[in-house]
Amino acid sequence: MNGFFVTGTDTDIGKTIISSGLAAVLKEMKIDVGVFKPMLSGISREDPASDTSLLKQMSQTDLSIEEITPFEFKEPLAPYVAGKREGKIVGIEEVLHHWEKIREKHDFFIVEGAGGISVPLGENFLVSDLIQALQLPIVLVARPNLGTVNHIFLTVQYAKSKGLTIAGIVINGLSENPNLAEKTNPKLIEELCGVPILGITPKLKEITKESIQQMVKDHIDVTLLINQLEVGN
Repeated sequence: MNGFFVTGTDTDIGKTIISSGLAAVLKEMKIDVGVFKPMLSGISREDPASDTSLLKQMSQTDLSIEEITPFEFKEPLAPYVAGKREGKIVGIEEVLHHWEKIREKHDFFIVEGAGGISVPLGENFLVSDLIQALQLPIVLVARPNLGTVNHIFLTVQYAKSKGLTIAGIVINGLSENPNLAEKTNPKLIEELCGVPILGITPKLKEITKESIQQMVKDHIDVTLLINQLEVGN
C-alpha cells in the first residue's frame, strides 16, 4: 500500500490540519488519495468540525464518514480509556478488519492516529502497533517551540526501536515572530534524528479548506515527502 501514517509528538499538535492539507495537495497532483482515521474521541464524526469531516472534505474521497472513522467515543480521552468508560474496547483485529474493507478503494492512503505514537487505542494496543500492522512510513507532526527537540527525539528513537520508518517531520504552528528556540530547533532536529524536516508551517489565523491547502503548498516539500516514501519502499 502506498501512503503514510500521520502521528504527533502530542495531542492537539495539528495532525489533522497537516493530514487533510496533504490529502488536498496530493489530490491536486492527480494522486488517488483516501483517508483513514480509525478512532475519534470527544466529538461526533458526523460533526462538520470533526477531524473525520475535514479529512473527507479535503481528500474528496467517496468513502463514507463511517468508513473513514469506524470507531468514535464521546469523551475527549485516549481511545482505550474513552472506550472502557463506554463499555466498548476495540482490538487491533477490528481496526484491521475495517482497513481491509477500504484499502483497495484508493491507490494511496493517509492514515491518522490519535495523539502520539504511544497512545493506547485498546488493551495492549498502542498507535505504534497499528503503524506496524499497516506497514506504513510515518510523517511526524511536532510543535516548534522550546522542548520539542526532546519530544521529537524520543518519538523517533521509539519508532526506530519498533522497526518503524519515519519519512519526515513537519514542524507545525510557527509563530509570526519566532524566538531563538524556534529558529534553531529545525537544524538541531535533523542533526540529532537523521530524519528530514519536510516543512515548517505557520499558525493559521483562519482555518479554512483553502488556507490549509495553501499552507501545505507553500510550506511543505511534498516532492521530498514522495521521494522519501519511494526510498522507504
